[in-house]
Amino acid sequence: MNVTAADVMEAVRSGPGGPRIGAFFDLDGTLVRGYTVAALYQDRIRRCQAGPAELARVLLAAVDGMARDGDPEAIGRAGLATLRGMRADEVAAIGQRVFAERIAGAIRPEARDLVRAHLRRGHTVAVASSATRPQIEPLARDLGIPHIICTELEQSDGVYTGRGTTDLVCGERKAAAVRAFARGARINLRQSFGYANGAEDLAFLTSVGRPYPLNPHPALTEAAAERDWPVLTLREPKSPTLWAGLGTLGALTGVNVALGVGMAYGLLSGDRRRGMNLGIELAVDTGLALAGVKLNVTGAEHIDRARPAVFVANHQSTLDVLVLGALLRHDFTAVAKREARFDPRMLVIGTILNPAWIDRANLANAKHTLEQAVDRLRGGTSILVLPEGTRMPTPRLGRFKKGAFHLAMQAGVPIVPIVLRNTGELAWRRSLLVHPGTVDVAVLDPIPTTGWTVDELDKRIAELRDRFADTLANWPVSGG
Repeated sequence: MNVTAADVMEAVRSGPGGPRIGAFFDLDGTLVRGYTVAALYQDRIRRCQAGPAELARVLLAAVDGMARDGDPEAIGRAGLATLRGMRADEVAAIGQRVFAERIAGAIRPEARDLVRAHLRRGHTVAVASSATRPQIEPLARDLGIPHIICTELEQSDGVYTGRGTTDLVCGERKAAAVRAFARGARINLRQSFGYANGAEDLAFLTSVGRPYPLNPHPALTEAAAERDWPVLTLREPKSPTLWAGLGTLGALTGVNVALGVGMAYGLLSGDRRRGMNLGIELAVDTGLALAGVKLNVTGAEHIDRARPAVFVANHQSTLDVLVLGALLRHDFTAVAKREARFDPRMLVIGTILNPAWIDRANLANAKHTLEQAVDRLRGGTSILVLPEGTRMPTPRLGRFKKGAFHLAMQAGVPIVPIVLRNTGELAWRRSLLVHPGTVDVAVLDPIPTTGWTVDELDKRIAELRDRFADTLANWPVSGG
């Protein structure tokens, strides 16, 4: 029997809640497509940190592990050996960096939804994997998973020895580790959920009352059929395609041509503002159409309710610029970091929008730039600010900086929050391609800033960030 993510989430919602119900997720091939260890090795190769002998050992272990009758633990042992002599804090930093640069883009979007469904029901959620803690922790933090059952690494004075404190947590040992964790946490395994993709996890899945082979390998698919287990198929992260490449190329060309038309109109007519608005409208409509991207917007009426305003949005993708431009359309500019001024992709956009370029390294210049932005707000031009300051690797929100809030307070204009749900799925932050699809957008009620004080600014920022987080977790019904 095949089931969807929606089917399983409904079973989670309608079933018993509370911490005595467990939800155990395998890592590689389950929460993420592919193998996290491959991302770590790609990083080592790119940085010339892996020699020929090490690469040969790892490749042989990988081939052995993928063979039907091979040794799935071979790659794990090879991975442990590469850590010999490395400091624990260094490995943790590498794990965080590789997660942001590579692994984050491989998380299955519906896996995130599934984890969230279990957390909402108060279940005890854990990653159960033969991987090591430095591999798992960045992803677990991002998904909000509080517990990790894994292969723990042996240390001596903060340096890894290249061995585990136990054997690899794989196969029967993984099942035993899950059972031991369940006993300690007083979890009812008969009512608990398990998710995994490989035949090596058969014992683990048999340990729980609600096993779900997830995007399973053929051997596990056969075992699931024999046991009448429901097979869960989640959609994969976007992969490069010819259509996406052509669409992205067409969108880039269309955007620049349209902006050029707007610039030319402004010069010929002597009305720079009208030319800017024309260029923006043509560019965003053309770019989104050629990329095959549509918008599904809730709360669109709030966009023009309180202009001029400071519009703030979460940021995960280069696609955000087109989406936000399509919403705002006219009489706006942006605040951007000074380094982006020299990005070739920003040359034409920068000329049209004339953003307020902030030099974070020079406090006096930054203050002067913000004063100019306040003057533009008072003159009727809205300003777009991305308060996280950089593209985030996943939908998880970053820290909100204060600049947008100071601007709104000083100019006496409202803040209008714009929540983008899935631009990162269509164009991940480290991808050069935009994939066709629909972007979900929620525009929230304008927030007046009258009466705000500097002393309460941290509280106001935290409240707004919480509103973003709540909207992402409990998406509103779309207005179409």
